[in-house]
Amino acid sequence: MSMQEFRVLSPTAILGYGFPEESFRRGIEAQPHCIAVDAGSTDPGPTYLGAGKPFTDRLGVKRDLRFMLKAGIERRIPVLIGTAGGSGAAVHVAWCREIIEEIAREENLHFKMAIIHSDVDRETVLRELEAGRVTPLPFVPELTREKVLETTHIVAQIGMEPYFRALDTGADVILAGRSYDPAVFAALPVKMGFDEGLALHMGKILECAAIAADPGSGSDCVLGILRGDHFVLRALSPERRFTRLSTVAHSLYEKSNPMELPGPGGKLDLRHTTFTEHENGEVTVRGSRHVPSETYFVKLEGARRVGFRTVCVAGSRDPVFIEKVDGILASVRTRVDQILERENLRGEIHVHIYGKNGVMGDLEPEKTVRSHELGLVIEAVAATQAQANTLCSIMRSTLLHFGYPGRISTAGNLAFPFSPSDIPAGEVYEFSIYHLMPVKDPGDFPITVVEV
Repeated sequence: MSMQEFRVLSPTAILGYGFPEESFRRGIEAQPHCIAVDAGSTDPGPTYLGAGKPFTDRLGVKRDLRFMLKAGIERRIPVLIGTAGGSGAAVHVAWCREIIEEIAREENLHFKMAIIHSDVDRETVLRELEAGRVTPLPFVPELTREKVLETTHIVAQIGMEPYFRALDTGADVILAGRSYDPAVFAALPVKMGFDEGLALHMGKILECAAIAADPGSGSDCVLGILRGDHFVLRALSPERRFTRLSTVAHSLYEKSNPMELPGPGGKLDLRHTTFTEHENGEVTVRGSRHVPSETYFVKLEGARRVGFRTVCVAGSRDPVFIEKVDGILASVRTRVDQILERENLRGEIHVHIYGKNGVMGDLEPEKTVRSHELGLVIEAVAATQAQANTLCSIMRSTLLHFGYPGRISTAGNLAFPFSPSDIPAGEVYEFSIYHLMPVKDPGDFPITVVEV
């Protein structure tokens, strides 16, 4: 390994979330060897993958990319983008590619771009499923042929290997589909000979940018400095610093086991990891190991449409209503179910009670309601939008005028912030595939090279 250190600039936690221009400038002045960004997540839910839509705003993405592309191309710093368009299916990659080409025209930039697609066709999944080689993640049901056929987009969470192939093309910019979050940050240094465990752990932190700093922010830049036996984290805003606590806390983020982080082809082992805090606001991390697995698995993600949703937002400030809300809702639900059965209407109705247990539902440990007001979100899901509208309307009108003991206001039980009160929310998707599938060649995903 000829290089003593490898510097990675992470501008923002998600492409499109933004960052201060001054922080980005400090990062560029540190002469990074690559600019890398994670552009997606499953956190916003299944709709964006299922519907093929981005969950980030186009103007925000274009603003961030303009800074990254101009700095990268002018200084010959590779720019790597993982999980393009939020979910990383082909339609999301195409959306992000269009923005990149638009910026290139506007800024007169010329560069070579490698595009990695991580889509997996249904036939491949069905073949592996029938051979018994597709396994669910914990708390996920077994996959069925029907669910595969109903799924609109299926993507694999690729590891570093397709990035290695893309880097071999000499590309200045790599635009990738769904990726293991740390892979986009770790691929180039690992290819150059740096330690895989340290690179992936650094990538795990850099993918959220300054969220791991104190105070944390998903809209600020961070520099990761990888050396032979450790890496260093540096915040690029004077408002932030890395501490031992903030870094350790983030190393536990999104993990069911604090000591292990599984990913494509193996797992990160943090049993012997140490975190050293420095007075200059940096943290040094040592001892992280990557343990390869016998079989190389990728996580498959897919979503299917399950219907249409209509929502109604309402509030109550009646102390009698608030005290009896569970009983009132149960009685209203009984009456609504009778109407639905009589009219042969099918669907689901949920009422989320904010101020009581709207966030955690039945898992809420605090049973005493101390709020002087409650917010109610009525949600109806049915096979068509018209049916969802009907279900929501019946539930809303029944609850609005339902009489309960001690009721004083006969004009209505609910206050509506909007008119119309019922809001058609469109298609509803659920994750239908969240399973592991083995791959023989982890680098065998399609790569297209274009001159921009």
